[in-house]
Amino acid sequence: MTSNSRRDFIKKVGIGTAAISLGNSLFTNSAMAASAKSYRNIIGANDRIRMAMIGVNSRGASMSGTFARQKNAEVSCVCDVDERAIPKAIKRVAEAGQTKTPKSEKDLRNVLENKDIDAIYTATPDHWHAPLTIMACQAGKHVYVEKPMAHNPAEGEMAVAAARKYNRVVQMGAQRRSAPILTKGIELLHDGIIGKVYMAKTWYTNTRKETFLKPGSVPSWLDYDLWQGPAPRVAYQDGLIHYDWHWFWHWGTGEALNNGTHEVDVARWGLGVDFPTRVSSIGGRYQFQDDWETPDTQVVTLEYPGATLLWESRSCNGRNVEGKDRGIIFYGENGSLDTGEDAYQIYDLKGKLIKEEKAAADGNAMQGRNLASPSLGMDSMHAADFLDAIRNDRRPNCDIELGYKSTVAMLLSNIAWRVGRDLRLDPKNGHIIGDPEAEKLWSRTYEPGWEPKI
Repeated sequence: MTSNSRRDFIKKVGIGTAAISLGNSLFTNSAMAASAKSYRNIIGANDRIRMAMIGVNSRGASMSGTFARQKNAEVSCVCDVDERAIPKAIKRVAEAGQTKTPKSEKDLRNVLENKDIDAIYTATPDHWHAPLTIMACQAGKHVYVEKPMAHNPAEGEMAVAAARKYNRVVQMGAQRRSAPILTKGIELLHDGIIGKVYMAKTWYTNTRKETFLKPGSVPSWLDYDLWQGPAPRVAYQDGLIHYDWHWFWHWGTGEALNNGTHEVDVARWGLGVDFPTRVSSIGGRYQFQDDWETPDTQVVTLEYPGATLLWESRSCNGRNVEGKDRGIIFYGENGSLDTGEDAYQIYDLKGKLIKEEKAAADGNAMQGRNLASPSLGMDSMHAADFLDAIRNDRRPNCDIELGYKSTVAMLLSNIAWRVGRDLRLDPKNGHIIGDPEAEKLWSRTYEPGWEPKI
């Protein structure tokens, strides 16, 4: 997408609102090929885009309503392994004004086989993001995948390859990429409003509580085997589902990817950088002595050619930084630019405010710790961009390749923390240089029959 066409689209929505398979437990290669071929031109025949929402417990329920409100889009199906979540999402769709009731489904594989579905949205746990994206691309579906778009770097690369192989539109849920005023601020950065930009500081704060897991029985409302999907099987434990899986490496990626992906994506965008050359990551689980595996306090330094990117996370101490629970500051030769929502402020070298612009308080205001939707306005604009990209056969604002570059930066930060040392990286692709122990964490093991393969 050219710079001018991107600016035109941002203004418009701002005014209005390699052959890849996944093992024998999924589809056969021939079925995949036939499905992908039959879907190639479906949007051209019918401008209405039929969506399936997969993973609709909290964030997915909110986005079900968001997609139902989009012009000439229809939420045709809602899917979740938790049967209790489905009626909640259907209610959100109805409240959004859609009169047709979506179909209900528990098994996402049945959704992908449905020829009436054009695109999927997924807010499944992190360990499902890349495998499901690959599956959907193979089935001929376009994909809106929430951040992070992968649980590990290797499967993230596969997901990018799948999007390109099957020529699918794949958008990562980095909503700030579609925020018009923030986009203007980034363009001002690139045009030199504060001179050369050489550093970005990002942060996230919260007051999360301690987490203890204990043996339990699988609830009657949950298909736990399907919830695990590509992850190697482990016994069910109370306290894991539906949120605290974030803090365990088997399924989650910690605060670095749960929230840091958002801020680091904007920072990387503003700095105009791709892959880092070095990463350091320090911190630990300091606040509580519980079952968390990921750090609750983490300070990351990403070194890029000509620029440094910092990320600070405090999961259990919610004191704001610069008056915000989350945000980004760019530092340059002639001043600084603050952002993090659909707004920006520009300061001179002495800290005097010289320019400011922000969106109207009509759903665009940031609620940084809202699990369902930090900003309904930005959600709507990002969903609109995804649908517009499908109709016009273009890359979306946060195309999967952009999303991967931001995701892998934070995945590498976690790898550095887990091995306890800085990593040297190849600036061409982010691959780890000269550290066999760290390189083992570039990928993961999968449940037999669910392995992503190229």
